[in-house]
Amino acid sequence: MVNVPRLVIAAPSSGSGKTTVATGLMAAFSERGLAVSPHKVGPDYIDPGYHTLAVACGSSGGGPTRPGRNLDAYMSGPGLIGPLFAYGAAGCDLAVVEGVMGLYDGASDQGELASTAQVSKLLRAPVVLVVDASSQSRSVAALVHGFASWDPEVRIGGVILNKVATDRHERLLRDALDGCGVPVMGVLRRTDQVGTPSRHLGLVPVAERRDDALDAMRELAGRVRAGCDLEALLALARSAPELTAEAWDPGVAPVVEPGRERPVIAMAGGPAFTFSYAEHTELLTAAGAEVVPFDPLRDETLPPGTRGLVIGGGFPEVYAPELSANEPLRKAVAELAYSGAPVAAECAGLLYLARSLDGKPMCGVLPADARMSGRLTLGYREAVAIGDSALAAAGTRVRGHEFHRTVLEPGAGAEPAWGLVRPERRVEGFVSGGVHASYLHTHWAATPETARRLVARAVGGGGDGP
Repeated sequence: MVNVPRLVIAAPSSGSGKTTVATGLMAAFSERGLAVSPHKVGPDYIDPGYHTLAVACGSSGGGPTRPGRNLDAYMSGPGLIGPLFAYGAAGCDLAVVEGVMGLYDGASDQGELASTAQVSKLLRAPVVLVVDASSQSRSVAALVHGFASWDPEVRIGGVILNKVATDRHERLLRDALDGCGVPVMGVLRRTDQVGTPSRHLGLVPVAERRDDALDAMRELAGRVRAGCDLEALLALARSAPELTAEAWDPGVAPVVEPGRERPVIAMAGGPAFTFSYAEHTELLTAAGAEVVPFDPLRDETLPPGTRGLVIGGGFPEVYAPELSANEPLRKAVAELAYSGAPVAAECAGLLYLARSLDGKPMCGVLPADARMSGRLTLGYREAVAIGDSALAAAGTRVRGHEFHRTVLEPGAGAEPAWGLVRPERRVEGFVSGGVHASYLHTHWAATPETARRLVARAVGGGGDGP
């Protein structure tokens, strides 16, 4: 049983202010001395970075910082939402879960699957609805009433009004909502917005602007603290009933024999490679690896003793000149790949392994060239492993997510990584020797064997290179 007080911060649509309110609440409650567990519905990597920072800047520094964790009912399956939440929130005083898109928006053509509403029901958590009130007055009551009554299983316990213009505007909104049955738990003025810079794939990640982000987070915490009824929100969180769920366990069967040296798995990080789920590192560690981070923008060598490599998502297109200029590391990556060591590359990692990115030389491991495009590729995918690789056995089915504005030519190698089966059918990615490179982001909690296979290949070593 899980008895952690919890709130889901949702909205009628994207752009209403969910991230502002959720991160502000995380920081404000942390400043009060509460141990806050941050979570994000959906596959987004960037918001959890801000969540982690919010908890860190608000805490007194007395304990380890909890990472922002994702709760994605599409990629991990609904059955893992409760266990993943229980694992991440264990021992906390409060969990704050930021929703995705509009409250009832989920995976395309699949009903409520992966929606904030579904996750709130799986967690038995009350919802706080963040409403952009900038262009309405009495209509806000109809909107809130509609959202609160649409699904009786979704408990909307409060509303926070965002982008309110004046005291008079606030009175009109409060009067309209007075008989709605959903209490107003906060009001944020239109002038109270704290800016966070964006670019082609959303917010600029924390790793690229940490000092500025810290300042903005502290300011945001102060404004949310001043504009929201924290006591009422905490009471609502504490009203959540016990959740029947066994905590997820990253303890896959280790592949390293007792007494044997743990293989080093290098994991790309730094400003160019910021997309990673915390569970991936935990699964690799449980399988017997020593996970060592490195920054491809600054480090000219891989960590000593590297036997495997994980290069997740991020923004290599923003740092293409710097990545290209680090020729010693590009050569080290290529040498590791050609040795047959396992190399797992997702999206940004795929681009980094290519011959070139926007005309700048990359690692040259893959016979392909990448460039920025004006077209956004975005959405959930179902895929099947076409052949055996360091990450998956042939026939393994996975669910993942694509999110990029780049094009790779060709898009698949002689042995593709995946055969996509939904929503469209095509082959994608590259498998060669120990290399598995693809645009598809996956969540290994749904397929823990992925980490075990990678570590096993690192222990065994060798094999034909690309």
